[in-house]
Amino acid sequence: MDLNKVQIIGRITQDIELRQTPNGQSVTTLSIATNRNWTDGQGMKQEQAEFHNVVLWAKLAEIASQYLQKGKKVYIEGRMQTRSWEAQDGSKRYRTEIIGENMIMLDGNGNDSGNGNSGGYNQNDSSSQSPANDTPAIKKSSPKQEEEISVEDLPF
Repeated sequence: MDLNKVQIIGRITQDIELRQTPNGQSVTTLSIATNRNWTDGQGMKQEQAEFHNVVLWAKLAEIASQYLQKGKKVYIEGRMQTRSWEAQDGSKRYRTEIIGENMIMLDGNGNDSGNGNSGGYNQNDSSSQSPANDTPAIKKSSPKQEEEISVEDLPF
């Protein structure tokens, strides 16, 4: 059995532009930055950013272009795909991308209503406005609940 599955949580590095293929299919390409923090052997905190190219199709592309913008945090689930083409100078070019199949907006739903709800969307959703059935909306914690655990606090 083979498995090609990718899950990332990161921030969008540029505003999203929705395009149409010649046959009318909606598509958008976005870049998502993920950070890795650690302490090296000398006790110095280190940080490394990784940039991921993500392609969204159909309703998922439309939802992303409508609600997401530069700096927003998002969860993307999909599969890796490498495509190749011949550049104008005749050289062979390659690009590895994540083909997004599920998306959860982690910074709210874009309405700036202040309620903190997040929307989860699936490539197979029939409605462009409804969260995915298997992804509940996540609400910000109330002041009485415990603080969120930071990645640096994890023992592994």
